[in-house]
Amino acid sequence: MNILLTGATGYIGKRLLPVLLESGHHVYCCVRDRARFDLSPYENEPVHVLEVDFLDPSSTNVLPQHIEAAYYLIHSMSAASGDFEEMEKRAAKNFVVALQNTEVKQVIYLSGIVNSEQLSKHLRSRHEVEDVLAEGPFHLTTLRAGIIVGSGSASFEIIRDLVEKLPVMVAPKWINTRTQPIAISNVLSFLVGVLSKKDTFDKSYDIGGPDILTYKEMLLQFAAVRGLKRKIFTVPVMTPRLSSYWLYFVTSTSYKLAVNLVNSMHVETVAEPNDLREKLDIPQISYVDAVRIAFKKIDSQEVLSSWKDAQSSDVLSGGISNLIEVPTDGCFKDKQDAPVANEQQTLNRIWSIGGENGWYYADWLWEVRGFLDKVVGGVGLRRGRRSQTHLTAGDALDFWRVLYANREEKRLLLYAEMKLPGEAWLEFRIKDKQLHQVATFRPLGLMGRLYWYAVLPFHGLIFKGMIKQLAG
Repeated sequence: MNILLTGATGYIGKRLLPVLLESGHHVYCCVRDRARFDLSPYENEPVHVLEVDFLDPSSTNVLPQHIEAAYYLIHSMSAASGDFEEMEKRAAKNFVVALQNTEVKQVIYLSGIVNSEQLSKHLRSRHEVEDVLAEGPFHLTTLRAGIIVGSGSASFEIIRDLVEKLPVMVAPKWINTRTQPIAISNVLSFLVGVLSKKDTFDKSYDIGGPDILTYKEMLLQFAAVRGLKRKIFTVPVMTPRLSSYWLYFVTSTSYKLAVNLVNSMHVETVAEPNDLREKLDIPQISYVDAVRIAFKKIDSQEVLSSWKDAQSSDVLSGGISNLIEVPTDGCFKDKQDAPVANEQQTLNRIWSIGGENGWYYADWLWEVRGFLDKVVGGVGLRRGRRSQTHLTAGDALDFWRVLYANREEKRLLLYAEMKLPGEAWLEFRIKDKQLHQVATFRPLGLMGRLYWYAVLPFHGLIFKGMIKQLAG
């Protein structure tokens, strides 16, 4: 079957793609930036990459006519700017119009559980998108999920940050809100299971795991799996703004996403009973088992996707390819060179930089910079990285974004997503037994120039120490 997969570089899309291929389907992946799609694992597979932005109707004419089914996995809640409700509705309308020129019979939409009269902005938007899709010239199957638990999922990583970093938590009252978490593997089973099932056409289903838990119970059970003792105290009064700041500073989420998450956490998301799981014969995975499975994936470096890779600055909306050519005019540069004793060893160190491995020199200064970035609303260092050994274009790496990663060319190029009065690149390249390390900063006005000279003494210390450690 010819299947259109939107959101192919997102958390769910990256995981759904190999499952669809294993089932023998031809998959057409819609991505806004082709450079962010790593096609190397699928060189001999029936995967086709289409560069489409559903916020731009003119880009949708590349959709092939012979599409038979489509997955709608687009959402804008973590967008760096703009009204995500309006963006989501506009994207859905353009999607419906674009599919009128195809042979699509079924669209499968992953939404959120909406069993409350007072919905958050996020959940209300999900429901409005469902209404838009239902008007399309195809049969719609909607799957509504609450908390999705899996390695790299937003819920998993936020809970992990809270549990592993805070022995004692003073939490707002929404921590007693009930939800019904579901394992990512169960979500994928539902998404594939309803494909071409006519009795699911024009219907919606809530999907969830076997456990109905409060957020507090989820945190404590997570801690038990990790062998940690944690105390959680609830305060009766904590404003949504204060709750958002609490979540933002402790976890790796952006402030805007923290606001949307806090608003959603006030709403109970418990699945309405239905017989879909029995029809598809899907075995349920408990919350505790889902957490254990996630850590097995992390320990074995098998994390296929991370929600953090979807977070990016407004500058990246123009595409990675527009940033790969590092500018020279009007820029400040810090160039460091060092002879390489063992090229393979140095490459391994470069490809493992950041995250749990740190930056090889003066990590405390990197942490201070990350904290200052958080204070002014940036992403900070807590995003880490999806894999400690593998990098591909589009990956988040602490407060950097990978623009180019090619081991054969011995080149890694990063772009700064921290808050800066300008733009910054960091490049590593090995050539002729020499490691070339170049930090480039393009200042924005007078403040940008003042910033460069203010941090120049620290750069001299950090970059010289780092290249010595990398070169060996």
